[in-house]
Amino acid sequence: MGPPPSENRRRRNKDEAAEFGASVQVDTELHGPELPHALLYGPRTLNWYETWRRAPQAGAFVPTDWQRLHMLAPLVDLFFLEPSVKLLSEIRLNESLLGATHADRLRARIKIEPQTSRPGAAQGVTSLETRRRRKIADGA
Repeated sequence: MGPPPSENRRRRNKDEAAEFGASVQVDTELHGPELPHALLYGPRTLNWYETWRRAPQAGAFVPTDWQRLHMLAPLVDLFFLEPSVKLLSEIRLNESLLGATHADRLRARIKIEPQTSRPGAAQGVTSLETRRRRKIADGA
């Protein structure tokens, strides 16, 4: 058995990378540049790219992140035309590095904060969505 717990005990294996995490806020902004040569891509690829432009973490993207998405667009387009495990694996790997899923964001220490207030929302007025949730919770 080890020594008894001490009130003054310190954690010596501090998470040194914790300070490098990013906090982004949910917003309605469209981030980043338009997809170059958009006319070359199918509608599902364009939708994929626009989804990334609207993602909260895209607000923290730098030019190299957008370049990565631009490089992925042809692979995504090809995947939609001819799905393959190899293409999906490459797409998934690259999207993971950009924080695509909840688990990816946890690993990257990206925290998505809820939007503090919706643009154009009246102060002190309950949103219809909140009212509906309350109604469901109350069993009505």
